[in-house]
Amino acid sequence: MPQIRARLRRWTLPEGCLGILLALGGLALAGGPARAEPMVRSPQDAACRMEARGRVFSTPNPRGLEPEVLGRQIYHACMRRIAGPQTRQRRHRHR
Repeated sequence: MPQIRARLRRWTLPEGCLGILLALGGLALAGGPARAEPMVRSPQDAACRMEARGRVFSTPNPRGLEPEVLGRQIYHACMRRIAGPQTRQRRHRHR
């Protein structure tokens, strides 16, 4: 029996280490979201983000996309709509 206890003592943590390990693990998990959003670059960017967040669950989703993908599509459509029509530049042929 003393041999088993001696072996178990080798594998146990010193007193107080378990609490420290649990606290560090909790800080690592609560440190922030796994996918942080990039900083807002403009008022239009902020408006489109809010629109995407608001519409992501009310927009029809016939293809069964994930909410992140659907939100990204809504955001990019909003940014295109705000930017207005893009005009193509014509290439001039030199004669």
